[in-house]
Amino acid sequence: MPEGSAGIDPRDSEQHLRALEGILRDPEFAPYIVYERVLEAREGRYAPFPPGLDERVAAALRRRGIERLYTHQLDVWNMLKEGKNTAVLTPTASGKTLCYNLPCLDILMKDERARCLYLFPTKALSQDQQSELNGIVSPDGSGGFFPGLPVKAVTYDGDTPESLRIAARDTGRIVISNPDMLHAGILPNHPKWIKFFSNLKFVVIDEAHAYRGVLGSHVANVLRRLRRVAAFYGARPRFILCSATIANPAELARSLTGEETLLVDNNGAPRGEKRVILYNPPLVDAVQGIRRGVVGESRRWMLALLRAGIKTILFAHSRIRTEVAASYVNEDLANLYTANERIRVEAYRGGLLPNERREIERGLREGDIQGVVSTNALELGIDIGGLDASVVAGFPGSFNSFWQQSGRAGRRGGVSVSVFIASSSPLDQFIMNDPGWFFRKSAEEARLNPDNPYIFTDHVKCACFELPFRDDDLFASGVKGAADPFGGEAFTALSMLEEEGIVRHTGGAGNVPGAGNAPGGQGRWHWADRSFPAEGVSLRSASAGNVVIIDVTAGRNAVIGEMDRPSAKEMIFPNAVYIHRGRQYLVESLDIVNNKCFVREAEVNFFTDGLVKTDIKVLCEDEEFRYSGGGGPEKGGEKPAFLGVLGDVLVRSQAARYKKIRFHTHENIGYGDIDLPEEEMQTRALALLFGKETAGGKMLQSMDEEEAGSVLSGAGTLARLIASVYLLCDPRDLGLAERVRDPHFGVPALYMYDRYPGGTGLAESLSGKMETLFRSVFTALEKCPCGQGCPSCVGPGGNKKGTLNFLRAVTAEWEAV
Repeated sequence: MPEGSAGIDPRDSEQHLRALEGILRDPEFAPYIVYERVLEAREGRYAPFPPGLDERVAAALRRRGIERLYTHQLDVWNMLKEGKNTAVLTPTASGKTLCYNLPCLDILMKDERARCLYLFPTKALSQDQQSELNGIVSPDGSGGFFPGLPVKAVTYDGDTPESLRIAARDTGRIVISNPDMLHAGILPNHPKWIKFFSNLKFVVIDEAHAYRGVLGSHVANVLRRLRRVAAFYGARPRFILCSATIANPAELARSLTGEETLLVDNNGAPRGEKRVILYNPPLVDAVQGIRRGVVGESRRWMLALLRAGIKTILFAHSRIRTEVAASYVNEDLANLYTANERIRVEAYRGGLLPNERREIERGLREGDIQGVVSTNALELGIDIGGLDASVVAGFPGSFNSFWQQSGRAGRRGGVSVSVFIASSSPLDQFIMNDPGWFFRKSAEEARLNPDNPYIFTDHVKCACFELPFRDDDLFASGVKGAADPFGGEAFTALSMLEEEGIVRHTGGAGNVPGAGNAPGGQGRWHWADRSFPAEGVSLRSASAGNVVIIDVTAGRNAVIGEMDRPSAKEMIFPNAVYIHRGRQYLVESLDIVNNKCFVREAEVNFFTDGLVKTDIKVLCEDEEFRYSGGGGPEKGGEKPAFLGVLGDVLVRSQAARYKKIRFHTHENIGYGDIDLPEEEMQTRALALLFGKETAGGKMLQSMDEEEAGSVLSGAGTLARLIASVYLLCDPRDLGLAERVRDPHFGVPALYMYDRYPGGTGLAESLSGKMETLFRSVFTALEKCPCGQGCPSCVGPGGNKKGTLNFLRAVTAEWEAV
């Protein structure tokens, strides 16, 4: 059978189905199930192995029980045989792995010099693919679960010991890595990889939908550098991308690879029945609109599923919430089960050490661990065995993420269930008030901005370190493969870097400024600095280098985790509570300069949460919009709903205080001060202006300053959260600041800004979605059942009536058309 179609014992499926029916009818849960959707099972569509497939590969697959392909796997094969780059868009557990393993193994068996590069967004996925390949290949043809193919597949990432790295790059036929290692470890050292790059045939980019926003913008530039180095050694590899469902897969593929890429999206894989449950926790205070907490409710669901023998994953979305939820579940299980029968549940999140991650992954695959509480670290396609249920505690920020997390259950066939537990977030309650919209909603677009000036310049530095830039190549056009992947824009960046003494220009006629005017002759740009540029560029955060967390209890001095610098300032400040795999630690000191945090084991009854204050200064105004009747910017209407200005801003932020939150009750039991330097960031923002000439401004004029501030805050908070749905970003990727009288524009204003230096295109994308966004905000607030305001809309102390009137005035301008 094709990959991904392995079934489970029907008796287990029936038992789980009966247990699930019992839980859904349980009076503790049933009254609060808002909606249940059954996604019917679907038969697969199949195709025979292609005629040109190497018989040794076909035989190895048959020994693993794979006798035929899904139709989409054959389509990918055919496109690649025509020399086309290919992007595969099919759901979770649809056999995407074989889409790229098949052509790669075929060419490796036919050409003994050929090499392939597999890139995964996480180390865990790399290890998972290594395990998958070990079942098919081995250097001597004898390894794996079945006799394998004589192809050496190696993992080359930050966890690979130095003793194995030379052999990996010299003899590895398939190198499995991640963009971070390609960026900092492989490309800067390409002279050591001559044999590999000279014979590179395929580059596989799995989980391509993960490369959006900041990470995607960096990865697109890393792939530009990869194409430069490969071309230098005479290779032009084809790209194979695999993605979960998004609205613009072909566009994303082109943006990442810089080359034309064809799409395969006719999924031929079968699907087991899945039940999707939307659950809204009960109200505990109807007047204030306060519901039971999402952590407590997700804990109850997970316990009920585990007791019924249903292996479960709970997605808790933040490191703190993940550790807290896992601790609660383990406490309950410890009281209910004897040591011999105890159900084991682990927390899985970023910051765990490599051996800890692999121990948990192995435990899930082998059945030693029955439940896991995870951040989105397990959202991607890591093989963690046959999970039957997923619990999603609060909307994860995008529909794409939700369906990925939902897809973690039921990967082995049979009936599975996914439970979405709503938090008090306005977006979650918007979904609960219109569950049909939740299922009708099409996939979001994945956006990235490879030409972000900060990101682009950083990678021009790295590329120049690797190979000199040639003037001819920068401005070449029309010759296939001749032009440098960075194009003419690199000339501007290189000229700036030359002024700083980082690069030098030699030969040619010198620098000729101006659009389209290239330096003449055979000029070259050489790296002239002593630094190693890739070391200073992080692909995943605005700053390079992570803070290591060191346990100094009883003189241990043991590293127990790590965290990026911006998060460290908000989560592991002095006196913060740090939770690691259920154990509590108090932070003694945070040394930001040297990237070290020292913690000591402690037993406390609370956890901590940093509070950040923000200040904004407008640097320049690039584009103005008039939002009025017709919906879009710059369209009709005598009185605009509001105005918009797109431009650069300077954002200053600082974690100044923190609050202590008691375990279980989640009540606030006190505050503390944080003494850490502020962060400065230049980024892109969309300022929404409500002057007296606008409908929104006229409404705000009728209010006193305090009421206007409350209304702006309520509307802005709702808009920021709901905007993330339309931008395919985490709500934390967008910043918000409201000003009753903005010092720059002199009118009430809402700033929505990109929380990454230089911006990643979120503000620009948002500028075209105002009508849709404000209609959704108005609907969400109008349908909220509370009286005066609650955590699900404008907040318990908010001004619901005033905010509704304000939004009604704004949206009326569009309704009138």
